[in-house]
Amino acid sequence: MIGVRKVGTVLVATVGALALASCGGGGSSVVSPGEGAFATGGTGGTGGAGGGSGGNGQASSDCPTGFINLGTVANGTLRSCGIPQLVTSNLTVPFRPGTAYRIDGRVAVGEDQGSDSQAPRAGARSAVLTIEPGVTVFGGISEFLVVNRGSRIVADGTASRPIIFTSLNDLNGGPDLRGQWGGIVIAGRAPINRCPPTTTAFPANPTACEFRFEAIQTINWGGNAPTESSGTLRYVQVKEAGFEVAPNEELNGITFGGVGNGTIVDFVQVHGSADDAVEFFGGTVNVRHLVLTQWDDDGYDTDEGYTGSAQYVINYTDAPTEESRCFEMSSAGSTSGGAPLLRSNPRVSNFVCRLGLAGTAFDSRQHQGILMNSGTRADFLNGLVVSENTRIPCLDIDGASTMVEPRPAFRSVVFACVGGPYRTTDGDQDAAPEALMTVAGSNNLATGYIPTLTQVFINGGNESGRVATNPTTFSSFFLATNFIGAVSGPNDTWFVGWTCGLAGATSC
Repeated sequence: MIGVRKVGTVLVATVGALALASCGGGGSSVVSPGEGAFATGGTGGTGGAGGGSGGNGQASSDCPTGFINLGTVANGTLRSCGIPQLVTSNLTVPFRPGTAYRIDGRVAVGEDQGSDSQAPRAGARSAVLTIEPGVTVFGGISEFLVVNRGSRIVADGTASRPIIFTSLNDLNGGPDLRGQWGGIVIAGRAPINRCPPTTTAFPANPTACEFRFEAIQTINWGGNAPTESSGTLRYVQVKEAGFEVAPNEELNGITFGGVGNGTIVDFVQVHGSADDAVEFFGGTVNVRHLVLTQWDDDGYDTDEGYTGSAQYVINYTDAPTEESRCFEMSSAGSTSGGAPLLRSNPRVSNFVCRLGLAGTAFDSRQHQGILMNSGTRADFLNGLVVSENTRIPCLDIDGASTMVEPRPAFRSVVFACVGGPYRTTDGDQDAAPEALMTVAGSNNLATGYIPTLTQVFINGGNESGRVATNPTTFSSFFLATNFIGAVSGPNDTWFVGWTCGLAGATSC
């Protein structure tokens, strides 16, 4: 299927496309994406499935109604159809052989309707962007998709026809690189803990607690709708995203800002993000069947009072260059007396974390399998943290507010880090990791576990012999399980058919 594989090194024939920076290196190397400027494009509403035939290596002759004909890409084998830069009503992106859809600059779904779901901002229009199974959507340097508060994205693929979000570099057969386009930002109206300075306790009606995205400060999230839906991401790949807008201000593979738990996120892969694979700024959204591969900063990052759950998470990278962790759990936001106004409480069950191969050379910056800080309460259940690198410990806890009651929980978690089970060299909560794992935890093993995983994440005999914890007592979102790890064994195939770069899958 187009978009799941490289299509060869070719000339770009896209009308109005941004110039690509020179690039090189392999799949896990980090190459500067260079400078980019936003392209110009139109606004639009509805679109139809009309247009010329294509496929079998031939581009469609034109674009569906409501889309902008930008020429062809991939040596003329794909028609490049630009999505309107502002979608203000319901728009369907239809699947057509020989067609790929371009995020031409910044594409916004709807206009920001504000933080109060009961009183949307006057004059702001909402929209629904529906993407059909099998569609490929792509962007160039600095181009990204944002779903604003009050609007939705419905990207509902299938195992045999996933929806692919990728880069122009990928479609043109370039090497597997990070940071080749901006990624996806979903902004919702679920609570966050970024509040006005006069706030001293989290308000019963949190409409005043909203914040702008650090990377794109015209995007705002947060509000009073914890159960609101921002749509569906199911059977979706997001590849080569994570553009750096400014120093220390990056777009992620997928950014969830104040997204409510009415949103469906299931069977989603983020591959090769130059920043975090996924980052949750507040909100309540839950995720299941998440595959995070070859990211550069963090795999799964939480901030601003996030209180969702994640189950069945494959999370690994081999050669990161940032201060990288599989899980960085933070409550960063507004505080009162040193404690967050709304304490982050992410819950993760059935996960595999692998960070850094034995031969990976790191600089002096720190890497850990799991980091918790700034008052977060993270619960980890039925998981494995593995690293062959001597510079990477499994767990680090920072900040006295992180260890207040109720404390983070570890249940049925095993460590196998050559760099040691805990980071105890920073003078900050040195005893906390061991207290959580071996004193307050149960069915955990910090030392002595020998991994027998195959293909990085598939359980072998030593994993199958571990006692699992019933995760449903921690979150009603969790499904009951009788195994640790993300994939119970060779007969467990939930990751097959819709992912790239995994066992039996096409390359990314």
